[in-house]
Amino acid sequence: MQIPEGKKIYFSSDNHLGAPTAEESRPREEKFVAWLDEVSGDAAAIFLLGDLFDFWFEYKHVVPKGFVRVLGKLAQLRDRGIPIYFFVGNHDLWMNDYFEKELDIPVFHKPKEFNFNDKKFLIGHGDGLGPGDKGFKRMKKVFTNPLAKWLYRWLHPDIGMPLAQYFSVKNKAISGEEDVKFMGEDKEWLIQYCRHKLKTQHYDYFIFGHRHLPLDIQLQENSKYLNLGDWINFYTYGVFDGKELQLKEW
Repeated sequence: MQIPEGKKIYFSSDNHLGAPTAEESRPREEKFVAWLDEVSGDAAAIFLLGDLFDFWFEYKHVVPKGFVRVLGKLAQLRDRGIPIYFFVGNHDLWMNDYFEKELDIPVFHKPKEFNFNDKKFLIGHGDGLGPGDKGFKRMKKVFTNPLAKWLYRWLHPDIGMPLAQYFSVKNKAISGEEDVKFMGEDKEWLIQYCRHKLKTQHYDYFIFGHRHLPLDIQLQENSKYLNLGDWINFYTYGVFDGKELQLKEW
């Protein structure tokens, strides 16, 4: 993609809408919708890098209750012709084709390469990448197993949704404090992942979410890693104006 003059590409991640309760997440949803309104004025494209919802599961004929404000705004922006791309996170990994069919938003389950103005990007949510985190990697294999998804679908939504929401919020409460501590470049596994990728091919920019900590790390003279932070504590996002990638707070 060549970005038209005066246009920008925006990147956002980790809203966790619905957590810890629908009532408490409502102001965050309204704030995010207001941000979408504002950036739509000069957006060449918008990338949502996962965990938009604290839990999402698509049954065959129903979708989770709530989130109508953000879903309606995304539909409106697509109807206006603004490209939107969604990367599945570890909290909304049971997303199938609802976004694609209803909102015309492509959904990606793995990191993907993009080229903007001759700059090479690697974009994804960031979960399960790099060394370590073996417990989560094992858990993800179970959660994404077709048999496990089929069995869960047989739970009535009035049972399955509250059950999943409970464990999702509980997991966040357990790991939340650790999310906002920078461990140093030698221990941050996404930084390690980026450095490993650079051994075999060049990327100008790596953009991930998942970490919940805004990070702007210079990997090499012409290669940068950006972590987008979240819309819980930081309200940060990335913006590429065709020449430079920046991390900003809204």
